[in-house]
Amino acid sequence: TGPMISECLGNLLRITLSAEYFEDKYLSFSVIDQSGIAWELDEAMASQCGYTVTYSNWRNIEFRASALSCHSHLEKDMFTVTIQIKASHTPDMKNTATHLKSASCRYGPWSPRELVCESNYMEVSVRREVPQTVKDFIQDEPDDWTLAFPEAKAGEASVWQIVFHQPEEKKALLVSDAWSAGYGLNTTDTRVLLRIPYTAVQIQLVKAQGITFSAVRSSTFYKQRWMILMVDTAVACPVDGVDYTNKTIIWTVPKYIQPLSAGATSFKDVLVEAGVDLQKLSAKEMASRKYVLSNDLNAITMKIPIGAEGGYYKTSVSSGQHGTKYTINLFLEHQWEDNKWGLTKHTIIKEIETPFEQVELAIINNSNLSARLMNVTVGTFLPDVELVNLTIDGATVAVPEAVQHGYLTYEIRYANGSKAYVIKVPFDAPSIKKEYMRADMRAHTLNVTLAFIIHPTSETFTVPVITVSTVKDAVLPSARGFCDGRNLRLIITRGNVDQNWLPFISDWHLTPEAAQKYNYSLRDNGTHLAISVPFLSSHVNYEDFHTSGIKASLHLTLKDGITLANRRNFSISCRLSPSELIQCLPNGTVVITTVKLVGIADLDTSLLVLRDRQCKPSLVTEKTATFKFNVNTCGTSRKFNSTTMIYENDVLYFRPGNDTPVYQLKFVCSYAIKQTVDIRYESKKNPPPSIKPGFGSLALSLKLFKEKSYSDPYQESEYPVVKYLRESLYFEVELLQPEDARLELNLDDCWATNSRSQDSLPQWPILINGCENSEDSYRTVFHEVNYSIRVKFPQHLKRFEVRMFTFVQGTTLLQE
Repeated sequence: TGPMISECLGNLLRITLSAEYFEDKYLSFSVIDQSGIAWELDEAMASQCGYTVTYSNWRNIEFRASALSCHSHLEKDMFTVTIQIKASHTPDMKNTATHLKSASCRYGPWSPRELVCESNYMEVSVRREVPQTVKDFIQDEPDDWTLAFPEAKAGEASVWQIVFHQPEEKKALLVSDAWSAGYGLNTTDTRVLLRIPYTAVQIQLVKAQGITFSAVRSSTFYKQRWMILMVDTAVACPVDGVDYTNKTIIWTVPKYIQPLSAGATSFKDVLVEAGVDLQKLSAKEMASRKYVLSNDLNAITMKIPIGAEGGYYKTSVSSGQHGTKYTINLFLEHQWEDNKWGLTKHTIIKEIETPFEQVELAIINNSNLSARLMNVTVGTFLPDVELVNLTIDGATVAVPEAVQHGYLTYEIRYANGSKAYVIKVPFDAPSIKKEYMRADMRAHTLNVTLAFIIHPTSETFTVPVITVSTVKDAVLPSARGFCDGRNLRLIITRGNVDQNWLPFISDWHLTPEAAQKYNYSLRDNGTHLAISVPFLSSHVNYEDFHTSGIKASLHLTLKDGITLANRRNFSISCRLSPSELIQCLPNGTVVITTVKLVGIADLDTSLLVLRDRQCKPSLVTEKTATFKFNVNTCGTSRKFNSTTMIYENDVLYFRPGNDTPVYQLKFVCSYAIKQTVDIRYESKKNPPPSIKPGFGSLALSLKLFKEKSYSDPYQESEYPVVKYLRESLYFEVELLQPEDARLELNLDDCWATNSRSQDSLPQWPILINGCENSEDSYRTVFHEVNYSIRVKFPQHLKRFEVRMFTFVQGTTLLQE
């Protein structure tokens, strides 16, 4: 268990890296020699030194090392390999995690000649014969060897040169030149080794029974004491020999091919074994998997049903089309005796991949009409496929970001390891195209392109998804209105036919820019259009005055965005308190605003006056006039009673040349003559400093935490946060600046809306004047804040807990 697992497989060591641990990481492989030096592997060094790095079973990574690899530590019948793996999340390999793995394997006895056909190199090792030397032989001069063979490398036993036998010539290379050309040469106490990459120049392609082999015929010269010895280091590995017939893989390997049997005249099979993933299989195990292994006079044949146990399917792409290939990693071990070598052991590792086969993907529409949710399943995929992005309305977004566009995606995994992807989108998402079928029916069309990546090849392909759902859901917009004392408000609930309808007040197009200019509030969250117009506004109509208040009306029309034809009319009328028009200040100053009534169309607000006609308005608009004066001026009258002083005046409008007013608004200010207030006074020698209102810059933060411990806040990438009804939400408000221990943070009002705008409607109060909402079914709970490493000033924080809720109107759920 753990991130790396080692296995001894004959003369090979295999270390498997766990996909779960190393997935989505950049890796660097190095081999540690006996001196502790790390040699970083690349493809050339791996094939020269007897190492192989490959993928198996979708995402697992395999590292294989030959017993005679360059950095193996050999001791009797034991070989040890140590590797170092660096893993990083970035291609520049910064902030790497380093993993060491050392493994030892026993292998023996060695055959006189052993051949290995790996996926990236060919290897031949032969037993080193040492003739009997003469005991009494005495060298005349210490430098005889060097003088006789200046090309030889110093050392008691080392390879001197290698001669390649090619049809047109023989080419000799010294060890240093052969090494520079990519060949691997080595000697041990008992063996001479030659390793040849498949890209080597001296490789010849030879045919045997119609099967192509990569072959090298060579003789390796090495020195032993005062002798130069030569061994035949020919090697050959099959290149092809794989056929596909009737859903069956047929792998044929000829026996006793010429480069390996030169000079021999008699042959005898000793052993033929085969398996998968370097694991030998018994005849019973092969039969259970329906493998067939046959050993004929001239060839060995394996037959594997495509899809059989031991192999696996992997996803592939051809001309942009999705499909699969079946992959199986076979190996064959053939041992034979001949009258030249004695026993030869030939191990062939063969990864077989079947041709591309296109696989149609199913797109199933499971849309839920009652939930108004498009639900599409796309599949089936193999585990090596991952959905990476979606193209929505021409914009490509990554899967985590798709939820911001209303697209929820997730995997469905099946028992056999395959999977499908589910795409859920509300019918009302902006990217869902709506088209009217008839009076009460609309067609909702989902048109999205899914992009996938295949691991570990990084191939990509796309799947267009177009599904249509027909729904009986034509709805016209409706509205409700109310007044909150200072504003007239209309909340228009969008239908599904008014996406392009525009709001107008009279013939004035109400845009966000125009609303801002007049200090109106215009909020549109896609489902509701909320309009708030101040009571004193040029677009409000004033119809009459009464002691109970002033009747004000707002009329709004929705017009077709193309033809500007009227589609729907809405209005709201409220009777607002007269106190909204008058302010009686304690210093005797009066501020009064009068309005133009609908019935007096020709009234010019700039010509309104008080009883003293020299007192004119200080501020004039098309429909209002504001006066500011002292109660002792402008003809204001005064009268008393036992407790109150009352001031009266009139706002008047005279048509030119007429002394009879056509408009008269009487207003009254009352002041209490006598008022008794009980004050408790206590004298202290050192009274505490008083707190006075001040001005300054404050920095606040509002955070949502995952638990009551307030230790783990939600990060920006985790929003939006999904919660269920009555599930707790833990909020923290913190005063960030200034860091003054004398300050204390107090929360006054806190409210929730169903959109990001703090002014949008509907709203629900969570805190009122610093206290929980008494009308709340689940009241807000305050949590004590104590000093900690994170909390330097507990008085700068307030924490409270709110139960998850949703907005409803009647029995209807309101959504953003």
